[in-house]
Amino acid sequence: MLAVMELLSRLPGIGERTAQRLTFHLLRQDPSYALALADALTRLSRDVKTCSQCYNFTASDPCVICADLRRDAALMCVVANQQDLLAVEACGEFRGTYHVLGGLLSPLEGIGPENLHIKELLTRLRHGAVQEVILALRPSVEGESTSFYLQRLLAPHGVKVSMIASGIPMGGELEYADKLTLARALTGRRPA
Repeated sequence: MLAVMELLSRLPGIGERTAQRLTFHLLRQDPSYALALADALTRLSRDVKTCSQCYNFTASDPCVICADLRRDAALMCVVANQQDLLAVEACGEFRGTYHVLGGLLSPLEGIGPENLHIKELLTRLRHGAVQEVILALRPSVEGESTSFYLQRLLAPHGVKVSMIASGIPMGGELEYADKLTLARALTGRRPA
């Protein structure tokens, strides 16, 4: 029991007390639930790998997105991680391909270009199918520095480089927006 609590507490956002609650919850369930969970976790670590093309998590290689011939190969969205890919995909508006960097540049944390899938991105661009790269990186110091670095690196490849707009979320109040978000919303405006 203590081993389960300790392992659960290592998960992001799960502290000791939540791990304890989860463990007791599992103990109160039918034993088949815990066995099904253990089996699902085993299959997760055994069967899920990264796509050799875009670096998304997948059980098949290439992933279903890269294998989809209906996708626009001329349009590539670069994201920091697989969760960001899922978020873009969930909106249903993007029908191009993806490239997962595997993080953002962060010299303070020891993450440099060699720790990300940047070389692989450049290799994909050399094949010539991609005409536009959309940088969908979070508006943070790390996201901004990664975007700037990639813009400089992508310029010689003759592809259009764009960034997603950032601004006020739907239902957001202008008075609560920080100055940078409001400034970006104004400069990233589009015709009505």
